[in-house]
Amino acid sequence: MWRTDMAALRRWAAYLSFVRRSARLQFSSCKPAGHKAVRWTNLLYTGVTSLAVGGGLCAVPFKQAENLSHDALIRRAASLATDSSSTFLSQTTLAVIDAITEYSKAVHTLIALQKRYLASLDKLTPAEEDSIWQVIIGKRVEVSDRQEECKRFELTWFNAVKLCEVAAEAAYVSGAEHACITIRTNIQVAQSQVEQAQKLSLDADKKLAETKVMEVERMAQYAASSQGTNDEEEVPEAYLRED
Repeated sequence: MWRTDMAALRRWAAYLSFVRRSARLQFSSCKPAGHKAVRWTNLLYTGVTSLAVGGGLCAVPFKQAENLSHDALIRRAASLATDSSSTFLSQTTLAVIDAITEYSKAVHTLIALQKRYLASLDKLTPAEEDSIWQVIIGKRVEVSDRQEECKRFELTWFNAVKLCEVAAEAAYVSGAEHACITIRTNIQVAQSQVEQAQKLSLDADKKLAETKVMEVERMAQYAASSQGTNDEEEVPEAYLRED
């Protein structure tokens, strides 16, 4: 807020400096007398004041600003607010969809690695098993990072939706009905796109959970099989000792 106020003060100082230079040049060259000088000064201040009040938001030329009512300027400002809010929403929507897509890809890659490991569990050498586990651990770290990225972008996206809803309400109240309808349509499209992407994410999470269950069962079977093999090898030795 402090920086915004300082920027506004600097713009206002620049406007005043412009007024002084313009008035000085005009008076020195034309040298108007009496009421003409007063009219020129009033006209110049009126034009610059119109620009200052707009603050560059509406970019309305001097002559047009004189012919527009407050209601018209508010409607134009509301339309600009909906435009900028829609841009914010579209950027965050794209970020969320890309983040969810990359997360889903990482999850499916992790699932494929785990299934491959479980399928060849009893055929791997210790070195091969260690190498595969290093890859799996690295992919799990990536999945966790991707998930955090999704949460971060989704939070920003939720804020963008709220901002657009406020802008739509402001546009409706000010009479900018077309802008209101447009931004509400953009909200619906963005929500639909994000929901479709989230379905892919939920499906990937479901498959990952199923793979974890399968991993636990397969590891239990492998441990039991290994224990059984050891017991069978120990039986003859015990039998010989009894003899």
